This record gives sequence, structure tokens and C-alpha cells, in this order.
Amino acid sequence: MTKGFFVDLGRMRYRPAWEFQLKLWQMRVDEQIPNTLIFVEHEHVITKGKSANDKNLLCSAEKLNEQGIDLYSVERGGDFTYHGPGQLVGYPIFHVKKGLAGIRPLVRKVEESIVKAVGGFGIDSKGSMQLADKHPVGVWVGSDKLAAIGIAVKKWVSFHGFALNVSTDLDMFGLIIPCGLQDKGVTSMEKLLGYKPDFDQVKTGIRTAFGHVFGIKFEAKRMEDFA
Repeated sequence: MTKGFFVDLGRMRYRPAWEFQLKLWQMRVDEQIPNTLIFVEHEHVITKGKSANDKNLLCSAEKLNEQGIDLYSVERGGDFTYHGPGQLVGYPIFHVKKGLAGIRPLVRKVEESIVKAVGGFGIDSKGSMQLADKHPVGVWVGSDKLAAIGIAVKKWVSFHGFALNVSTDLDMFGLIIPCGLQDKGVTSMEKLLGYKPDFDQVKTGIRTAFGHVFGIKFEAKRMEDFA
């Protein structure tokens, strides 16, 4: 097991969490910190990936602003994604050359970690790389996406990450065509289980699974520890 840091930001608007992960990305590039996993639950926000098609945003920026929904263009690839309350967002700030052997294995391990964690709640899901038919990156239950993954890598350090729908208001995805996929749906742990799972238990499950899959022993840190 290698040493790593874990930071739980709690519930936070998108911009300060974004700025914090970029700060940690630079610290990881400079080898000031080990591989670090950030958790956050965002307020309502839509993020636009570098290859997004504007037609997949079904609501004007003005309308989003009126509803208190933030909109940001970000560094990851992919299309439009929604984040909001009831969704666990994770940002792995991991060096992909040291022990991870590249970007594709990183994505596969992120999928594997989520599949393993939700399996502990009795949910049978599959990562895109486990599926025989072509599915975009993410964790799937049938043709419905349970967790979206959009990872950016720069200077061989990853940032951005995954969004797991725990008890997310799935109606919010009606503001976009999620990830530009017309023929796929979205789901949540709550919808699949028929009850609202404890958010902290889900966090523990995901953190534990990441530790097992990546071989990292996480040490809890606070945001203030990186000042």
C-alpha cells in the first residue's frame, strides 16, 4: 500500500472546489503531495467539456442563472454534465506514470472502484470497459448511467473525475442531453434501491474501494492543511 491523502469538502459550490483541485493538481505535479482523492457534493451546476456540442444544453445560460444553476466550461473532455445535491463527486489527483501505467488503466480502476462500492449496497453495475457492447466511459446499469466519469490529465497528473448519483434529483438532467447521449438514460442508487442510501455510508464505501483498487492507504486531511 502506498500513502495517499483524502479530503472531504462537504457541500460546496463548484468554483471554490474547482480552484482547490487545481491547486492540489499543481502540488501533485511538483511532488509536494502524494496521490490525493477529493470528495465534494456540489450545489446545482452544469459543466461543459472541451468537446461539448452546444445543442446538448437544453436551457439558456440566462435561464440557468435565474434558477441559481451555475455554468462553467472546464478542462475535461466530453460534453455537458450536471452536478448537484445528492451526488457524490470525486476528484482523483493521481500521478498516472507512477504505478498506474497510463490513462486508460486509471479510468478502468475508477470504474472498478465505483462498481465495487455500489455492489456493497446490492447494486449490480458494470464499468464501460467490462461491457461487450460499446458504452461510453462511466458506470452503467443496463442502458442507464449511474456514474459519469470525465477525467483530464495534464503533465501526467489527473484531475476532474467521477460523479455518482446517490440520491440526485434526476429531473435536473432534463436541462441537458447528458454526455450528449440521446439513446441512454441516467439512474441513481436511490432509484435502483427503492430507498435513499446514507450519503456518508456511500462515501465510506467509495473511499474504501478506491483504497483497495489503487493500493492506497488514505490519510484524512482538511482543506486548511493545504494553505
